[in-house]
Amino acid sequence: MNSCLPVWPHDLLWGLSVADVPADAPAWVTEVVGAGQPVVVRRAKVAEGWVAVGVRGHSRDQRYAMAMRLTDITRRVRPEELLEAADIQAADWPAVRALRHIRPVLDAVGLPWGVAGSVGFELASGTAVLHQDSDLDLVLRTSTFFSREQAAALVDALEGAMCRIDLQLQTPAGAVALREWAGSARQVLLKADDGARLVDDPWQLQERAA
Repeated sequence: MNSCLPVWPHDLLWGLSVADVPADAPAWVTEVVGAGQPVVVRRAKVAEGWVAVGVRGHSRDQRYAMAMRLTDITRRVRPEELLEAADIQAADWPAVRALRHIRPVLDAVGLPWGVAGSVGFELASGTAVLHQDSDLDLVLRTSTFFSREQAAALVDALEGAMCRIDLQLQTPAGAVALREWAGSARQVLLKADDGARLVDDPWQLQERAA
C-alpha cells in the first residue's frame, strides 16, 4: 500500500505486527494483534512516518494506544466505505437497524459521511462486538463551515433513532460533537491531534479561547 496516502481518525488499518507491540502491553493486545484484527486511527501527535492507533479488545475497558509505521499498512478501510456493508449485515442489532434507517437523512446532507465505533469495527472486521445497547458512532466530513442551524436541523432529523447516535463533525482542524455545535454554548470542544480545547468556531481557529 502507498504509505504516502493520508490516514484519518476512525480509519481502520491492517498490518500491525506482534513484533511491534510494546513489551509492557497487556497480554490481550498481543492476542488481538496476532489474530490479525484491525486497529483504529486515533488523534495524537506521533513521529513522521508513523500513525497513532488504538487496539480494541474484547471488552469496553480494553483499549490500548500505540503507534504504527505507515509503511506497515496493508489495508485501510474508511468509515464511508462501510455504509453498503450494513445492508448485508446478518446481526440485526438496534445500532445496525438505526444505521439503515437514518442513511437517507445523512445522504440528504450532501456531505461525505460514514460509520465508526463498534458498528464500523464489526462491519469491517466481521468480529462480533455489538450488543443490544451499542451506540451508533458516525462521522460527517465538514471541510467547510457547517452552521449551527444546519447542525440543529440534523439533530432534530436524527431524533427517534433506535439507539443513541454520536455524530462527530470532522473539520480540517479536528472533531466537534454535532450536538454540542447545535447547542447554545458560545464555545465548543475541538478534539485535535495536539489535544482538546474550547473554540468559538472550529473552522476559524483564530477565534480560539486563550
